[in-house]
Amino acid sequence: MIEINNPAAQEDPLEKLREMRVVAQAGGGPERIQQQHEKGKLLARERLAMLLDEGSFQELGALATHHITDFGMAERKYPGDGVVAGFGKINGRRVAVFAQDFSVLGGSFSEVQSQKVCRIMDLALESGIPVIGLNDSGGARIQEGIRSLAGYGALFTRNVLASGVVPQISVMMGPCAGGAVYSPALTDFTVMVRKISYMFITGPEVIKTVTGEEVTFRDLGGSVVHNTKSGVAQFMADDEAQAVLLVKQLLSYLPQNNAEDPPRVTPYDDPKRMDEELNSIVPRDDRLPYDMKEVIMRVADRDSFFEVHPYYASNVVVGFGRMDGYSAGFVGNQPSHLAGVLDIDSSDKIARFVRVCDAYNIPIITFVDSPGYLPGVAQEHAGIIRHGAKVIYAYCEATVPKISVVTRKAVGGAYIAMSSRQMRSDLAFAWPTAEITVMGPDGAVNILYRREIAAAANPNAERARIIAEYKAKFHNPYAAADVGQIDEVIEPRETRPRLIAALEILRTKVSTNPPKKHGLMPV
Repeated sequence: MIEINNPAAQEDPLEKLREMRVVAQAGGGPERIQQQHEKGKLLARERLAMLLDEGSFQELGALATHHITDFGMAERKYPGDGVVAGFGKINGRRVAVFAQDFSVLGGSFSEVQSQKVCRIMDLALESGIPVIGLNDSGGARIQEGIRSLAGYGALFTRNVLASGVVPQISVMMGPCAGGAVYSPALTDFTVMVRKISYMFITGPEVIKTVTGEEVTFRDLGGSVVHNTKSGVAQFMADDEAQAVLLVKQLLSYLPQNNAEDPPRVTPYDDPKRMDEELNSIVPRDDRLPYDMKEVIMRVADRDSFFEVHPYYASNVVVGFGRMDGYSAGFVGNQPSHLAGVLDIDSSDKIARFVRVCDAYNIPIITFVDSPGYLPGVAQEHAGIIRHGAKVIYAYCEATVPKISVVTRKAVGGAYIAMSSRQMRSDLAFAWPTAEITVMGPDGAVNILYRREIAAAANPNAERARIIAEYKAKFHNPYAAADVGQIDEVIEPRETRPRLIAALEILRTKVSTNPPKKHGLMPV
């Protein structure tokens, strides 16, 4: 605890205020600050200075302290109580921010912390501005007992009420355990920093005691684990500076709130630009892979594609980009990983991203190349039906402009789920390489021509002949275009100008869902 001992300051109200502000700036004191720096971590105020426009931060609750006297807490009072909260600007746009201070009681979440964070969240919701939390906390402050737990409940309520109304971004900048990880999980995006940020419900010691399992902090809840295996985090930064840059870049694609459109940047790429490389990017042999990410980057404004969840469920690609300066969301199957098949993780990834785009008025462009949902006992038992239905639910629910482009395979359930016309997609394009069908040729021929193949003198040759005929007749976009399921078959090189022109038309689209309290998404 740091006390004010200057008698002059006690007599002069202005001097007293100034000295109290100095004490608040000191956090947990020189020793704790040094420990934070030795771990390679910045202080809460240093992080905010890096995030916000210079001179824009307006702090609230800098002098608040707890009122707990048990467990020696009467002698451990620090102005601000371990969190710095207030408002500022990022590239001129207003934001609400809070940063937990690990140098003060380990950044533990307290009743006062909850009051401060909930205060700025209430104001942010009323004002329609994003909320950014820089998290560095050991969890609930045990000395406060039920008060700290109740504080979490108040925070979670704000997270849920603000969900889909104002963007919420969590940046994990330290070890966060227990209740400290649920609030980030309720926000729109989570950024983790390599080597310094961890997220887990219970730590390695508790796990060892309860289950006998031995695991390190990093293997249990490190940035790599949550970006590649659990999908809890959407971004992974090498250091705190990169994490801040990711936040700034992410915000540039998002509106201030759900009643506004995302900001448009000054167009710098020709909207009529065609890319000849796209005409040959899909291999003639449909068993060979190609990179859907390259397709998206060639179609979007140059250097504008910002991938979300880049390390998780690599069989699909999602992210933000710009089309003639306007923000757009991109979804694409990735043929270079598991042939772009849909499984449990990729379904969750798509559904979450589509709902984020719909919540914040960002049009969705879907590139389709998938042989269907992944078969297998493990997938069925883990709930592929329920998880796969999330994709369908998200696309059907979305009212923003939706355009699909079938680049190659759109087979069975994948055709329907990936923003098909029947699921309220506004426009459906296809490349000449598209193969839109209810089932792959091998399976279809086995069912439809089983008797003819069995009766043939050379069943293998007959089967090969029938498969070739089936492909020629059905594995193309023209049958679908003939019955109106595809609006237009286009040259791949024309994709960018066609999409930009379509988005221009759809910019004034008005679509609503039936009045309801909320739907029942298959979570």
